[in-house]
Amino acid sequence: MKVLDSLKDEVKKRMENDSVHDFEHTIRVYKNAQKICKKEKANEKLVLSAALLHDIISYPKSDKRSKISSIESAKKSKEILEKFDFSKDEIIIILDAIRDHSFSQNKIPKTLEGKILQDADRLDALGAIGIARVFATGGLLKRPFYNIDDPFCKRRPPDDNTWTIDHFFQKLLKLESLMNTKSGKAEAKKRTRILKEFLNQLKQELYP
Repeated sequence: MKVLDSLKDEVKKRMENDSVHDFEHTIRVYKNAQKICKKEKANEKLVLSAALLHDIISYPKSDKRSKISSIESAKKSKEILEKFDFSKDEIIIILDAIRDHSFSQNKIPKTLEGKILQDADRLDALGAIGIARVFATGGLLKRPFYNIDDPFCKRRPPDDNTWTIDHFFQKLLKLESLMNTKSGKAEAKKRTRILKEFLNQLKQELYP
């Protein structure tokens, strides 16, 4: 679809250089969405357009506006989509998907397209790439790796504003149970296994 190529060029020009929510993240989410789309028989044009635009506005985690990034992305996406050949109904579906995909919004998207985007984005927080992104974020925010007294949150609630490893317990290990689609759940299960293997290896190294 030519419109997707045009959107891809538009997004690449606008994306800021953030190693966690950069253009490469967008492309990985796009590819995840493509795979899920084929299995779930969804409207590929709408899902992939939403995937390309879902992080067009992405405030850093240290910014108070971080939690409204998806809302701002939806607003900016409306301006972009109106330049291209999308109907009003298509734009509404894409914008709803973008607005509701974020973990911080704590919403289950209403449409299949929105559910697929949310799953595709969450998959990029899991597996080997998810581990890399967690530590990239921790480094940017200058957070220590773990709480030396209780690294694996056995006796305390996780606090990922303070320690990087806590993000596994506060968010990442929960994602598998929150996936919307059958194919999303299957892939999340594989990638969650990698997170658990990493944590087990870390435990062995910290407590030899």
